[in-house]
Amino acid sequence: MSEALHGMWEMIRAESGGEPSSDLLALRVELHLTDGNYHVHFAGELADQGTFTRTSAHPHAALILLGAKGPNAGRTIPCIYQLVGDRLRVCYGLDGNVPTEFATAGTSHYLATYRRKVP
Repeated sequence: MSEALHGMWEMIRAESGGEPSSDLLALRVELHLTDGNYHVHFAGELADQGTFTRTSAHPHAALILLGAKGPNAGRTIPCIYQLVGDRLRVCYGLDGNVPTEFATAGTSHYLATYRRKVP
């Protein structure tokens, strides 16, 4: 797994169904990635956790999330991601299919942009 993904990421933008999510500032969403594990926190409270693996079986850099606790427990969620500097974009295939682009209109994808959070 790429060490570049490891760390704490603060969500700064998200969209679903082609529309922006408006409640992100109130939720203070953070994604923590370490040693094959992920944790999602809303306003400092643990909301979701599981494991992730990187796969090269896709033209984009891809991750497979396996939910262990929270609303995604037992789910497999494929994602594509793009890491540029301190920005991480992740497009989650909530329908179980690997997204083919960083877009949500007409799909059941969720697109989030994170900024690396310095501890």
